[in-house]
Amino acid sequence: MDTKSPGNKNTGNTRNLVQRNVLISGASISGPALAYWLHRSGWAVTVVEKAGALRAGGYPIDIRGTAIEVVRRMGILPRLRDAHIDSRRCTFLDSDGGTVTSVSPSAVAGGVEGQDLEVRRGDLAALLHALVRDDVEFLFDDSIDTLDTPDTLNTPDAPDAPGPYGQGVDVTFRSGRRRTFDLVVGADGMHSHTRELVFGPEERFHHYLGYCFALFTMPNSFGLSREVMLWNTPGKAAALYAVGDGDELHAFLNFHRPQPPFAALRDPGAQKQLVAAAFEGAGWKVPDLVDAMRHADDLFFDTAGQIRMPHWSRGRVALVGDAAYAPSFLTGQGSSLALVGAYMLAHALATHRDHTAAFAAYERDTRGFVAMNQALVDKGRASLFPTTARALEQRNAMLRDLVTLPSPPARPAHSALTLPEFAH
Repeated sequence: MDTKSPGNKNTGNTRNLVQRNVLISGASISGPALAYWLHRSGWAVTVVEKAGALRAGGYPIDIRGTAIEVVRRMGILPRLRDAHIDSRRCTFLDSDGGTVTSVSPSAVAGGVEGQDLEVRRGDLAALLHALVRDDVEFLFDDSIDTLDTPDTLNTPDAPDAPGPYGQGVDVTFRSGRRRTFDLVVGADGMHSHTRELVFGPEERFHHYLGYCFALFTMPNSFGLSREVMLWNTPGKAAALYAVGDGDELHAFLNFHRPQPPFAALRDPGAQKQLVAAAFEGAGWKVPDLVDAMRHADDLFFDTAGQIRMPHWSRGRVALVGDAAYAPSFLTGQGSSLALVGAYMLAHALATHRDHTAAFAAYERDTRGFVAMNQALVDKGRASLFPTTARALEQRNAMLRDLVTLPSPPARPAHSALTLPEFAH
């Protein structure tokens, strides 16, 4: 049975005689952040999330530069400061496990000590959800199955004409429910299903960066506390991350591979074999990490890549965060771009009644910031994962210099965008 989503209430905005409604796919970071700002602007917001509940814990993520101002305006900066991990040091190890040097994590990441934040992904997601859960409709354990779109929308040369969906977007969910929304926003990550439905296969937009990685948790048998240990040989890296003083570590295995292993991306068994083969014969404690990976029940395997798109919207559908412009973990800016992008999209929709003009403004005002931060990937590759012996030695020499040199300045790309103000 067809049902219309709620949306006939008056709002405080005199331009809106009928409340507009929007569906956001994804409840991680950019989705709830966008929901917060759109609700403030008078939108009726629904968020659909394929997981059955919010994902707790998770690998640490960074909030830097312009994104700090976003969370300040949201009123959650004090709570994020309380959740700040405050890692003490990052220790780099050679192939045998000997110490190359120990430096401040901010010295490697280009952040500002005392201002930038590092928190568990789950802590940020929980804070964002708490902000909007009483004002926004959440549909957990569900996802978009189909969007009512013209056949031409999925062709690469389809025009980005205004309003190809007519008066709204008819959405069929995996659960079978059907709803109609004025707009749909894909905030569903790097492997966005929304993007695939509207723009076509991920391969058109995925730029492979030459690495595969595995993330998982393991017991803290190393006695680590609020620190990172990173082991390197050319083209390979293993890291242990203690976010506190607990009995669990985040483990990370990364290796260079010229071509992406597409066959393994949907096969956990093949992923474990691929990682184990890449690190066969490795020194230090790497065999223990590989063994822990084989038995981990939370293994996450993927390739390092960026999403690069000529346009972030088509008709009444737009993308935000990793779905539109994933920068990869090598930049350390994924969560910050998600927060800033959500703010800029919401501001454009609050400023322009016509969605076509709003989406154009969103791209115009945000694309330069995205490009600057995606360009940080080369610094990430050079400092964390050198692929040759010469590059590794140059990296180690640079790290040793950091101990004696003054702290480097913050990377300009982190704060290269001044946020516009929402009208009151």
